[in-house]
Amino acid sequence: MVDGYAIGVIAFLALSLIVGTLASKLVKKSSKRFMIAGKSLPLIFVGTMLAAQSIDGNSSLGNVSLVYQFGFWSGAAIPIGLAACLILTAIFYANKLNKMSMLTLPDFYFRRFGNASEGISGIIMMVSFVVLVAGNFAATGYILSVVLHIDFIWAMLIGAIIVLIYTYAGGLFSSAYTDIFQIYLAIGAFWAAFLFFAGGFAGVSFDTILGSAPPGYLDLSGLTDMGNGALVNWAGIMALAIGDIVALDFMERVFSARNGKTARRGAFMGAGLTILTIVPTSMLGIVALYFLPNLADPYTAYPDLAINHVPFVIGLALLMGVLGASMSTANGGLLAISSVMSRNIVQRNILKKVLKRPGMGDRKLLMVTRIFTLPMMLAAFVLAYMIPQPGVYLILAFDIVFAGAWAPLTLGLFWKKANTPAALSSLIVGSSLRLILFFIIP
Repeated sequence: MVDGYAIGVIAFLALSLIVGTLASKLVKKSSKRFMIAGKSLPLIFVGTMLAAQSIDGNSSLGNVSLVYQFGFWSGAAIPIGLAACLILTAIFYANKLNKMSMLTLPDFYFRRFGNASEGISGIIMMVSFVVLVAGNFAATGYILSVVLHIDFIWAMLIGAIIVLIYTYAGGLFSSAYTDIFQIYLAIGAFWAAFLFFAGGFAGVSFDTILGSAPPGYLDLSGLTDMGNGALVNWAGIMALAIGDIVALDFMERVFSARNGKTARRGAFMGAGLTILTIVPTSMLGIVALYFLPNLADPYTAYPDLAINHVPFVIGLALLMGVLGASMSTANGGLLAISSVMSRNIVQRNILKKVLKRPGMGDRKLLMVTRIFTLPMMLAAFVLAYMIPQPGVYLILAFDIVFAGAWAPLTLGLFWKKANTPAALSSLIVGSSLRLILFFIIP
């Protein structure tokens, strides 16, 4: 049966590559169409893409591994926080930001606070999203290494190259058209697997599975008792619920909506789809505790369940689901950081501000953005190989921008007295401190 899984996964990767690459025809040599699909997308694409960015390798494979190690709320914090973020985005941010007709989120910092804030916010967001893409490369590597029986580094490289090719080719259009079949497959697979175990079809009652969980894994102590990780869990929820508002990939999709109303509705739709994944993905971590006790590497729990403990069709869907989710978010993140590098760092700060030269024309900006997808992919790939931690990376990525970039965005949007010195102080001190603390505090 492993050969069947390998054939199915390879076919899925090939389909994603073909669809994503064919989307290049829609770019029409326009940087605006490459970065934000020409600000033309309808609700079905916007909502699906926003859901695809939150339902990724971190919130599926990473979620299962965190539940396996620390309890239900440790993993569930990821989709809960992301769904909350999309709700907040829909209520307060989507309409206003879409109407500003920007190409990247650092464009806002430039318009409101000037070049320095634009450059610093761009660098912070790029660091954050290299971390995010790394988490999804790692998730892809775990799945492909198990299914194809190859080393982790080669498995991860296969996924990274596929994402690079279709991101380079079609930009946000590639994301729009691949997400349509990738994300709904993932949601369906999560629920099919959960219902298989909940219905007792695995040969053991679900009550027995739940009863085997360690004390504190399933009760509310994960949200109320600091000894059981409540403080960490709430911090994760807050980092995602608020920090992810300052997310290049989320805002990229908000900007791509044809109007503010569509952007707002798309964010609500993305939140609803994300909420649908909280129970099935998190409960798979509890299921893994029963069927796969004492795993040396908790990140293999998800692919092990898919291959060895559910019917072939459900298992294959689980594998393709997490691959599609991971590749979708990696695609969005890679496009976002390449766009920021070309437009906000190179064109507006290095060429215009430092070198006092004219900015790039539209076609040259498109070319430079595509070129930067390669070094950005390599940076994320190296980080993913050195520290492969899907789930942990997601929270760190948005903690960094939460700490420094959220206040200037929010106050700059809603408070006329927000000013450049305050924005710079927040960006530099907040984000630097959070990154430093990640390394010095366990």
